[in-house]
Amino acid sequence: MTDDIRDEDVQNEHNITVGLSDEEDLQLEELIPKEIAILPLRGIVVFPQTAVPLTVGQPRSIRLVDEVVSTEPRLIGLFPAVNPELESPRPDEIHEIGTLAQIHRLFRAPDGTIRLLVQGLRRIEVEEYITTEPYLRAAIHDAPEVVEDTLEIEALSRTVVDLFSRLADLVPGIPGELISSALNMDDPLQLVYTVATYIRIDLDDQYRLLEIESLVEKLRELMRILQKELEVLELGHKIQNEAQSEMEKVQREYFLREQLKAIQRELGEGDEQIMEIEEFRAKIEEAQMPQEAEKEAKRELDRLSKLPSAAAEYGVIRTYLDWMVNMPWQKRTADRLDITHARDVLNEDHYDLEDIKERILEFLAVRKLLRDRAEELAESSNGGDSIRRKREGAILCFIGPPGVGKTSLGASIARAMEREFIRMSLGGVRDEAEIRGFRRTYIGAMPGRIVQAIRRAETRNPVIMLDEVDKLGRDFRGDPSSALLEVLDPEQNFEFRDHYLDVPFDLSEVMFITTANEMDPIPRPLLDRMEIIRLSGYTEMEKLQIAKEYLVPRQIKENGLFKKEISFREDALLEITRNYTREAGVRNLERQIGKVVRKVATKIAEGEDKRHIITEKRVRDMLGHPQYGYRTEIDERVRRPGVSTGLAWTPVGGDVLFVEATSMSGKGGFQLTGQLGDVMKESARAALSYVRSISNELAVPADYFEKNDIHLHVPAGAIPKDGPSAGVAIISAIASLVTGRMVHDNVAMTGEITLHGQVLPVGGVKEKILAAHRLGLNTVILPERNMPDLDELPDEVRKVMKFVPAKNVTTVLDNALEAAAEAATDTAYVEHDELV
Repeated sequence: MTDDIRDEDVQNEHNITVGLSDEEDLQLEELIPKEIAILPLRGIVVFPQTAVPLTVGQPRSIRLVDEVVSTEPRLIGLFPAVNPELESPRPDEIHEIGTLAQIHRLFRAPDGTIRLLVQGLRRIEVEEYITTEPYLRAAIHDAPEVVEDTLEIEALSRTVVDLFSRLADLVPGIPGELISSALNMDDPLQLVYTVATYIRIDLDDQYRLLEIESLVEKLRELMRILQKELEVLELGHKIQNEAQSEMEKVQREYFLREQLKAIQRELGEGDEQIMEIEEFRAKIEEAQMPQEAEKEAKRELDRLSKLPSAAAEYGVIRTYLDWMVNMPWQKRTADRLDITHARDVLNEDHYDLEDIKERILEFLAVRKLLRDRAEELAESSNGGDSIRRKREGAILCFIGPPGVGKTSLGASIARAMEREFIRMSLGGVRDEAEIRGFRRTYIGAMPGRIVQAIRRAETRNPVIMLDEVDKLGRDFRGDPSSALLEVLDPEQNFEFRDHYLDVPFDLSEVMFITTANEMDPIPRPLLDRMEIIRLSGYTEMEKLQIAKEYLVPRQIKENGLFKKEISFREDALLEITRNYTREAGVRNLERQIGKVVRKVATKIAEGEDKRHIITEKRVRDMLGHPQYGYRTEIDERVRRPGVSTGLAWTPVGGDVLFVEATSMSGKGGFQLTGQLGDVMKESARAALSYVRSISNELAVPADYFEKNDIHLHVPAGAIPKDGPSAGVAIISAIASLVTGRMVHDNVAMTGEITLHGQVLPVGGVKEKILAAHRLGLNTVILPERNMPDLDELPDEVRKVMKFVPAKNVTTVLDNALEAAAEAATDTAYVEHDELV
């Protein structure tokens, strides 16, 4: 055991530093016994050349002291125990290096303990323990330190003295005379032991100082210990000074918090963290959040203020608050409700598309009236509808083939209204969290795309375009289209809850515009929430105008040319449209125009200085052989019995569909090829059955179908085809085959048939007719009930085309097949031509 001696007589000699002369040191070396009594020390190390008070309380230690003081020179071996918790350590639990000490004074306390003042003399080492009873005795030998007289030792000594002086200023318990003594001490070894005795050192560090043999290493180790202790004391002193002024005003808990803040500031954490929290607090007030959102943000801010910046959750909460304060809770973009300006912008950016332009102008007109008449409407509403909310935004869905301007329309609408525009592509999105966000329980969680778009726009009423909504995926991660139900529902999106934010955000003022190539893949509940606006393909003249007003100027600018250097004649643009593109939109048309412009740019870059006028002939020279020959292809394929021209709808617009039928000797078989779907196969069988039922009216021999097999083929064989709308084309091809009467080469047809010869309405009529017009066909046979769909056609198409309404198959065949006499002449010509 060790303790401070309370006796007055001993206190005066507490921790006395004793220096030995060379002569005394030599005499002491001669007095070192071969064996000595060992007193284990707990929690303290006694160094040579120092006087230290000790308290002895164990019976065997008291007996040891009694026997030692009874004989001169009262020498004792002081060795620290390895584990200070052990009361009676064994020899193997005691360090091998210790100190030879002399007992100077002894005081017996009333409690039975003995208080000693011992003086360390020499560093000794145990050779072996001789006995353990009644106390430990061991054979020892002198273990002197390795002392060198070098400049390094002098430098290290001065550094130690300097550090000790600074440390003494912070520790009131160190006597001033000891500081003066250390400053004037000539022996570096004595300096090490003296300083080590007076400063707070861990037991392991104390023994390490005693154990080290080299004086240089002792000084270095002591210097490291002093620097560490000095830093701790200076920091503690600074903390006390900073907290002292607050102690009288606050309770103990607040005082401890202030000390903690001071420590954090010293570590470089406190100032930045406090400033960040205050900054978040100010931003929350400025954001004008709804009550629920503000409550949640403040709750998370309180949690953040109690966490150290190194905590893992600190970054998670900080990121969440950053999203919360940067959301445009009350920020809006003022709409420009100038109808004339909006019409000019829409006409400037897009040709035609009158239906969409009118819908946008209607939206702006309604917004303008609601704003101008707000007070009058509020007075007349008598409280309004308590169930349905006021609708601020619009949810439109543009459906049409690629290249007709759906996506660019969104940007044009935003420009007309002077709103922010954000485009999001939904093609291939399979995870519901892409829309609604990830919950904060996941590492790296973040909001969904809707909230991200709102934050990027920095306004709560942007125009958001959800592109390719018909190409959303679905798998085990969820159904994104179901997540869109809330976003695109005016009755629900006023409190849209993103999984990450977990507070409602009002999307009712956002103008959502979705685009799709086809309607069928869109789920019905989602489709029901949107206003459908269809965009059909462009006619030849529309493409010509678009090319002249938009595509050619854009390609000239993008390829670094001036308008004076190149110009396109109308015949050149028509040549590109007719023979080098076949599409509903204008993307390929622009690519071909760009190809011509780049060839001209190459010549100009090579030094050719003249104006280039692009004519039909130059187009063919630059673009090569025409890729499509409209009339040539139709003439080659249709001018024979058994071939008809049908019309089909595809996601990229309307197209023609050739139906071919041929016969051979057989037993009445019927074969279908061309990758036909089940519905189309059923239509073909129904067509054959109906033709057989009217074989007498068609003047077909009664045994024709028993003696011949019929093969029906629909090119191109690599493309799957399905649907009932090719019924009239199939029945025309079979009737043409069995009668030998060719189908008119300028006629195209569409419509579903029944077993009794009725013609039923079909969809996609506008796109189909535009495809026929694009291919130069001027007559279209269509179901009578589809005639109202013709109102959607451009005037230029209606003027040049003939439409035959068909209520039954008889009307179809009368208008599709050539007359019998004409057919005989044509057949003879074909046979003669084949013979030749």
